Amino acid sequence: MPFKTVNILGFNFLKTTKDDFLEQLQPDLLHQKKRFIITANPEIIMYARKHPNYSKIVKSADYLVADGIGIVKASQFTNTKLTERITGFDLFNDLLKWANTHQSKVYLLGSKDSVIKAVVQKIHSEFPQINIVGYHDGYFKNEAPIVEEIKKTKPNFVFVATGFPKQEEFISAHQSVAPAIWMGIGGSFDVYAGNVKRAPLFWQKHNIEWLYRLITDPRRIKRQIVLPIFLLEAFLKRKQ
Repeated sequence: MPFKTVNILGFNFLKTTKDDFLEQLQPDLLHQKKRFIITANPEIIMYARKHPNYSKIVKSADYLVADGIGIVKASQFTNTKLTERITGFDLFNDLLKWANTHQSKVYLLGSKDSVIKAVVQKIHSEFPQINIVGYHDGYFKNEAPIVEEIKKTKPNFVFVATGFPKQEEFISAHQSVAPAIWMGIGGSFDVYAGNVKRAPLFWQKHNIEWLYRLITDPRRIKRQIVLPIFLLEAFLKRKQ
């Protein structure tokens, strides 16, 4: 059964839960279909609305899911509400579990050299059946050798953690080289390696991770201010 979508400011988000999304990904995973997954928050959508080329990339994704309670809240201004947020970090962890069970090949790209090495070490420890066929930090000037390595090793998963818009631009340009699940995961490597702490479970369950991050890092205010602007635009769009 195809996914139903909810259009928010011109972008079609999947109406699904994380568990249902993973279940419906099974055919893609088992048959090694090339798929581009974007987990978008309000900041990504607002950036896309101001940058046409990036907007085209976001709209070209096979699966666009709501990573951010702001997206879910904005869906209340439409005729169909989104069920829940699906964070890139949670999806990353669940896909690693699947990859471990099926002895899949994984390629990792992003973060500092020390962080990516810590991620590789942790994956080897927690998911010993995963075959990490390559990895590289996110501070590269020449992407050609990285693309060639991905093409040669043909991983089942390519996780890119270089932040938007760079990670989606990289995937859009090079996803044809391997029939993999390609996904940008922002700062997930830093969280997975333990360099950045995720909000405690209470804050996660109450959908206020954004507030926890703001309290623990007030410098994020310049990024968080986009949330009320996004919600206002989504509300006004409904009135048109």
